[in-house]
Amino acid sequence: MPTQRSPGPSLTFEYRLAQEAINLRLQAKGMPAGVRRTELLRKARQIDAAGEVNKWLTSPGLQPPS
Repeated sequence: MPTQRSPGPSLTFEYRLAQEAINLRLQAKGMPAGVRRTELLRKARQIDAAGEVNKWLTSPGLQPPS
């Protein structure tokens, strides 16, 4: 049985995180102040933090614990 591939070129994890954060902020921008808008903005900030952690973990200067 042949394996299925996703269409188009593969996007990096960092790029996908950044795009998701942008999409969430755009959704929140069109909403009135409230719980849902706050949740969307919180999720965008969490995704930004995840991107920073990923960047740190994959950096070439990261040393393993000794």
